[in-house]
Amino acid sequence: MLLDPSISQQTYVEDCEVCCNPIEVTASFEGQELTAFEAVDIEQ
Repeated sequence: MLLDPSISQQTYVEDCEVCCNPIEVTASFEGQELTAFEAVDIEQ
């Protein structure tokens, strides 16, 4: 999973590479440093 530190707050949905279920990814950056990360399974 690649994250773009040029966007300070980001939330998006990505399919799991193993099981193809959707995952909601939330990440926060300060400068180029990752300060928060959460990945939640949003089974449908």
